[in-house]
Amino acid sequence: MEWLNYHHLYYFWVAAKEGGVSRAAEKLRLAQPTLSAQIRALGQSLGGELFARRGRGLVLTELGTLVYQHADEIFGIGQELLDAVKGRSGGRIERLVVGIADVLPKLVVYRMLEPAFHLDPPVRLVCREGPVDRLVAALGAHELDLVLSDCPLSPSSGTRAFNHLLGESGTTIFAAPKLAAKLGRGFPKSLDGAPFVIPGRQSVLRRELDGWLDSHQVRPQVVAEVDDSALAKVLGQAGVGAFVGPSAMEADICEQYAVKVLGRVPALKERYFAISLERRIRHPGVLAISSAARELLSA
Repeated sequence: MEWLNYHHLYYFWVAAKEGGVSRAAEKLRLAQPTLSAQIRALGQSLGGELFARRGRGLVLTELGTLVYQHADEIFGIGQELLDAVKGRSGGRIERLVVGIADVLPKLVVYRMLEPAFHLDPPVRLVCREGPVDRLVAALGAHELDLVLSDCPLSPSSGTRAFNHLLGESGTTIFAAPKLAAKLGRGFPKSLDGAPFVIPGRQSVLRRELDGWLDSHQVRPQVVAEVDDSALAKVLGQAGVGAFVGPSAMEADICEQYAVKVLGRVPALKERYFAISLERRIRHPGVLAISSAARELLSA
């Protein structure tokens, strides 16, 4: 049986948390060359480098990121054990690890996740963000409990999992007040030639939006193509261009980003899915998320 050197793993974990070997060496009261050698030995035992140099600093490699995630869980559970033994806690807090597709609107994600913070007994929520295919692979490897996505699992993914449709929302187009005053009349024709912050091509909404614009013979001036919906809203708030968002969150978007509604497109729908390894959801945290999503998206 292969054995893992947990001392070396702990030193690596501290270095990753502290953002570098020098700060970790100071915290651990070790000589920097000694700490570097032990982290290097850990990498050799695991088959690759854990850190890569970028400029004057260090960043985690792909292997390093994977090792850090597991180390974080290992030492987090260790702290929970100490807390339970010393009576500072009623026992281990259950973890719920959720993969979140990076194209999903963050306000929608928050409203989905919010009930999980109030469960009794409590649940520690761990969120991992990334492309759907990478998250689904992690789900298949049992590194995630659930994936939230804007598209169902593809049959060609190679992962045996189940799609749970949480709901759907029409689309609203927003703009900062000054730009909205110019474009508010004659929607959607007013978008022709107007500055527009458009979703990235990996988004399902982008493909539907392109089709809708074509059907109305509207050609906006694309000033930015953005995968991150939160960044698109910040750019829209600054007046860079009009942007899209889910109608289910219309009031929240207007209030948080101080923008105005240009128009609504009910036919332009964004769907939300929970992907799990279970056909029937049993985890209380997943049930709370699913229930909140269905309530939000049925409004």
